[in-house]
Amino acid sequence: MQLENKVIVITGAAQGLGAAMASRLGVKSCKVILIDINLDKLQSQKLELSKRGIEADCFSCDISDESKVSELFEQLIEQYNQIDALINNAGIIRDSFLNKPNANGGFDSLSLNQWQSVIDVNLTGVFLCTREASKHMIATKTKGVIINISSISRAGNIGQSNYSAAKAGVVALTVTWAKELARAGIRVGAIAPGFIATEMTQQIKPAILKQVAASVPLGRMGDADEIAHGVEFILENDYFSGRVLEIDGGLRI
Repeated sequence: MQLENKVIVITGAAQGLGAAMASRLGVKSCKVILIDINLDKLQSQKLELSKRGIEADCFSCDISDESKVSELFEQLIEQYNQIDALINNAGIIRDSFLNKPNANGGFDSLSLNQWQSVIDVNLTGVFLCTREASKHMIATKTKGVIINISSISRAGNIGQSNYSAAKAGVVALTVTWAKELARAGIRVGAIAPGFIATEMTQQIKPAILKQVAASVPLGRMGDADEIAHGVEFILENDYFSGRVLEIDGGLRI
């Protein structure tokens, strides 16, 4: 796909990986659409992009809400007449051990709310956005691209039952949709980042971050733009589909 003049929708675009994707793709003269639940952060991000001459629009949406996602994509088609690519980047974490004995003789357990909230955003949100975006791609005969952001944690990670399950599900959906949508000329790929330096990881204690970086064979955390570079590659490589691009510095959990 040549990126010039293409309309690219990015969820979770207010900061971190999504913001880096918008920045990298925006200089390719495409139209970037920023989606996030936090409108204030979205508008700040749009302002930062505009200072660099990057054209972007932003929309607030809870991607776990079916009706709101449907309305959003109807609005996007009405306003832009096309959707050429969707990057399913939005995600949250609610980490907890399944069961951990506490000092009171009981257990601190992963709650249903912690489980469901992560599944709703990280898996159901990917499903809803892809269903709506691909519907419009098929209707307009657009040979589009869907990119799902998975994680190295898809293989299973301590304290992340919910997150790992969702990210593994995202990979399964990627393979399934690549097969289903190929007949319409739509490619579907995924990226599995390792430990990346973002606003989220910066909340971790410095000593722990140092240990994390040391565990990576390349000896450092990844940069958000390195993930964005992977997104750019998938978009531009017309023979990439149904596969996961691992960008993790050689680390395997």
